[in-house]
Amino acid sequence: MRNTIKDDKIASKLPADDKKKIEEDIDAAIQWLDMNQLAEADEFEDKMKELEALCNPIIAKMYQGTGADMEGGMDDDTPAASGGAGPKIEEVD
Repeated sequence: MRNTIKDDKIASKLPADDKKKIEEDIDAAIQWLDMNQLAEADEFEDKMKELEALCNPIIAKMYQGTGADMEGGMDDDTPAASGGAGPKIEEVD
């Protein structure tokens, strides 16, 4: 997400206050990760979903506002939304 908002194509279309909000949310999540390295996998997933819930509406609003100006839509390195077709990590005993 941090790379997405630093991309020149996206950064130029994202309002400064929305960009600042996303950066603050990312920094808070990273700080939480640093403080909770021994947390359970469910806690990490919950934190990721929380961050996605904060960031995805802002990014979606930006894409809706730009319409066809985005030259092909989202980049391949943009993270999948929660519940997407991304990889699943299963716990192994």
